[in-house]
Amino acid sequence: MIQPQIETKLNHTFSPLYIDVINESYMHNVPDGSESHFKVIVVSDQFEGQRLIARHRAVNQCLADELANYIHALAIHTYTKSEWQQQLNVPTSPKCHGGATLDK
Repeated sequence: MIQPQIETKLNHTFSPLYIDVINESYMHNVPDGSESHFKVIVVSDQFEGQRLIARHRAVNQCLADELANYIHALAIHTYTKSEWQQQLNVPTSPKCHGGATLDK
């Protein structure tokens, strides 16, 4: 239920040219069916002239409620249209070592 909520909020806030919200919870120590670890890729004209930190702050602000209540980890990848056209691949997310037990 969280993934569609994230997609809706990001679409509404950034009017992206491209968006991908990936549930990466399966890669971590979370119960089956959990939605607590995500990667978001957002390509938007709104990022033109913004530094990376400003882009990430904007995404964090957009998803403030989800981050406070549901999301344990969020990998954020933001691009302008020209940056996205030059992008060869999106970085992979690291393993999470949070929670009661460590990933092995």
